[in-house]
Amino acid sequence: MTIRLENVGIAVEDLEATIAFFTDLGLEVLGRDTVSGEWTDTAVGLDGNHAKIAMLQTPDGNGRLELFEYIHPDAIPTKPTLPNEIGMHRVAFSVDDIDEALRIAATHGCRPLRGVANYQDVYKLTYVRGPSGIIVMFAEDLTKS
Repeated sequence: MTIRLENVGIAVEDLEATIAFFTDLGLEVLGRDTVSGEWTDTAVGLDGNHAKIAMLQTPDGNGRLELFEYIHPDAIPTKPTLPNEIGMHRVAFSVDDIDEALRIAATHGCRPLRGVANYQDVYKLTYVRGPSGIIVMFAEDLTKS
């Protein structure tokens, strides 16, 4: 059996705002749709499932995010996750300029949880709180500079 990662799915409060955040960072929208019906009920495990979705891809083609905003059933608000909570943790991106990534994130009201760390002069790393409370990690490889 072969296996590969298809995508990471993230339920969001505001699909348009979340798409704008990730496309400003350089991801591209591969497609958008509104889905419902028996097949989505079965696939997702929710009766009456109805959602707006968008598939985004990193410029290198190796990473995909599927974003979805529920129309029905109503989305259930939760507290934003903390870095040490069990479960879906974060989405991480390698960037060639962490300061530029943070500048773009700031235009969406997103700031580092604490600051930018330097890991043994190999990586600069930071977590930001993105749209819908998503934790997004940026990592700049300092050995490639």
